[in-house]
Amino acid sequence: MIDQVSETYYLPNKLGRIILRAMEEITGRNGFNATLKLANLAYRTGCLPPDNMDKQVTFGEVSQMQVALEHLYGIPGGRGVALRSGRVCFKNGLREFGIKLGFTESTFRLLPLKTKMQTWGETLVKAFNENTDQRVKVVETESHYQWMIERCPVCWGRHADRPICHMMVGLLQESFYWVSGGKFFQVEEIDCIAKGDPACRIMIEKRPLE
Repeated sequence: MIDQVSETYYLPNKLGRIILRAMEEITGRNGFNATLKLANLAYRTGCLPPDNMDKQVTFGEVSQMQVALEHLYGIPGGRGVALRSGRVCFKNGLREFGIKLGFTESTFRLLPLKTKMQTWGETLVKAFNENTDQRVKVVETESHYQWMIERCPVCWGRHADRPICHMMVGLLQESFYWVSGGKFFQVEEIDCIAKGDPACRIMIEKRPLE
């Protein structure tokens, strides 16, 4: 389903658990079990990774689940499920990370929107780079934040003629909605390692949608 690659990279169990629970919430129990079976991950049925930061969930597992979604629901449907799963990943798990770091404190909420987005983006990048084998950086332009994933679990080992990191797009959509206090931003992946680009590049417009 995905290419065999010599390197093995990992996410922490806690993040793998968040991803799996989000997918189950979106697809329902039967859809979730069918996804795991198709992805050759049936051993995860009823056996989620433990709630700890040990890095034991492989990039390949995450990528295989994305492939399985497209086979089960078709390309447009799989894309929608992955986007929604990404949003739920943030709402049901990763948001706790921001709360613990004080991003809900009144002093932070009173900061200008630009400062909040910059601070949050830098914090997310640090969290991914320090706690996972994913490699991320943010490049700022006049109109956008460019989220650059140089080692990506979502499209790991895959080949495509279009960007396919929909789960990450959904996660970023929801995270910036939350940190901005309820503003929507255009978030779009324009480059993807799966289609031969050097990095997965997700563009986040600085100006919120009206």
